[in-house]
Amino acid sequence: MKKTIHSDDYQILVTWLKSSRHKKGLSMRELADKLGVPHSWIGKVEQMERRLDVVEYMRLCQCIGIDPVEGIALIQARMFPPK
Repeated sequence: MKKTIHSDDYQILVTWLKSSRHKKGLSMRELADKLGVPHSWIGKVEQMERRLDVVEYMRLCQCIGIDPVEGIALIQARMFPPK
């Protein structure tokens, strides 16, 4: 099994996070300020240089103002398609 940071599923999740940030009109700096991290942290996540753990993912979703279940549902639909 390859590392999840390089998986198509992880890329879909990160793309969804980045797109959601843009839709909410948040810059990387604004989001970083909300999270209390350097803006480079956001850049590394969005460039898939840094992998999120589940707690970071939840906090990121909270600061963007999105439901983390939506992101999980994107992955779940790919991994467990309806029969």
